[in-house]
Amino acid sequence: MAKQRQITLMDTTLRDGEQTQGVSFAPEEKVSMATALLGKLKVDRIEVASARVSKGEQEAVAKINAWAEKSGYANCVEVLGFVDHTRSVDWIVEAGGKVINLLTKGSEKHCREQLRISHEEHISRIKQTVEYAQSQGLLVNVYLEDWSNGYIDSPEYVFAHTEALRHLGIKHFMLPDTLGVMSPKEVFDSLTDMTSRFPELHFDFHPHNDYGLATANVMAAVEAGISSIHCTINCLGERAGNASLSQVAVVLRDKMDMKINIREDHIVDMSQMVASFSGKFVASNTPVLGADVFTQTAGIHADGDQKGGLYETKLNPERFARKREYALGKMSGKASLAKNLQSLGITLSEENQAKVLARVVELGDSKQKITTDDLPFIIADVITGSDYQHITLTGCSISSRLDEKTHVAIDVDIYGEPHTATGSGNGGFDAFTVAVDKILNLYQMSLPTLIDYEVHIPRGGQTSALTEAIVSWQLENGSKTSTRGVHANQVYAAINAALRMANMLLQTAKQKQIS
Repeated sequence: MAKQRQITLMDTTLRDGEQTQGVSFAPEEKVSMATALLGKLKVDRIEVASARVSKGEQEAVAKINAWAEKSGYANCVEVLGFVDHTRSVDWIVEAGGKVINLLTKGSEKHCREQLRISHEEHISRIKQTVEYAQSQGLLVNVYLEDWSNGYIDSPEYVFAHTEALRHLGIKHFMLPDTLGVMSPKEVFDSLTDMTSRFPELHFDFHPHNDYGLATANVMAAVEAGISSIHCTINCLGERAGNASLSQVAVVLRDKMDMKINIREDHIVDMSQMVASFSGKFVASNTPVLGADVFTQTAGIHADGDQKGGLYETKLNPERFARKREYALGKMSGKASLAKNLQSLGITLSEENQAKVLARVVELGDSKQKITTDDLPFIIADVITGSDYQHITLTGCSISSRLDEKTHVAIDVDIYGEPHTATGSGNGGFDAFTVAVDKILNLYQMSLPTLIDYEVHIPRGGQTSALTEAIVSWQLENGSKTSTRGVHANQVYAAINAALRMANMLLQTAKQKQIS
């Protein structure tokens, strides 16, 4: 059996990721993320800053380096530096740094048009900076900025550039697809060329995601023999971002059988930390990280999983300290409900399961998502409700303006006979009770006196959560009773509770007529 290849990951969230539009990490945030990246997630290397940015940045780098030195990660913290002889090197050394990632021009066009010097002069300045960095005890890596375009446009320049630096004791030659222009085949062909021409050098691949090909390009790079990959948390980075660490990690493990050191059970909490500090949140369908990626919506999928895990894959949520969920809504089936009841430890008869499922489907038409936390409300509403429906609401409009009474117009059927009424009051529920009493008065009855009104949402629920309203009433005989209503809209939840009370009154009246 062939030995697994070891692939190392360098995370540049704190440097390249900070070039995301609108992102700027505070020094304390950088320290927190750096310690989590190395200490918890077990990334192999991190790039934490660019030299000479600010005094606050230098202080953050110093704190990161002090922690790294104490915790055994001293050579794992890297800082981007520039070809400026002593200035970047001194800045990094003052911050306690051990590694400089020297930014050199990897394309002839950049050298000619941005630096406006000859390639020979650029190489001379690079050597001067490298020698000084090494004299100060720094390990030196070099970026070949815009290497991908350089290789495409003028490969002779790239080869000459690498040849000029190959004997300087540089640890990593880092090859960026700076503008994300390469396809997987171009990555494979170019990196195969580079590794065959310079077999003794250690090359890193630094992809960008402009064409959405960053992860695919990582696979091509690894196939070409590259063993060090750069990425960021949550795909942060300039324009369309860098390669996503979470996607790269699972693809390397699952699709290429590579060995990596990443702790997958910390991928999601690392993502959440970075999202919180950056203000850039991942989409709900983002692979591995998104809120919905381990949620089955279709009832047929829940049924297949219940009968044999038919819709499960190697990419299972438990790897990432998550769990699989089964969405509740208009597409739910018996298996979806059963899976959610099982997670709550609730057992229902088949009859009550059918009632609850019918209510879930009904609510799904008025609410995008019903959660497992909503289920106890729905179960209580269905099981404690009556089977009779003497009064049903067929239409309701509520209008309200600031500093004015609320107006309600309703359409109801009582014993199959249609009625309409309007009411005004202090809020939607008050106006509804006025309107419904006008109709109930036709049957010599009215809603009892309201003595309490409670509104609940599931623990940890959002403003769009399913709402439970419990209304307590004082009956004519002096006794008290409560009715419950459930709806995505809290006013209609209370209206449903009032309609349940009206149904109880109508049922009592009907029983008296029979007797």
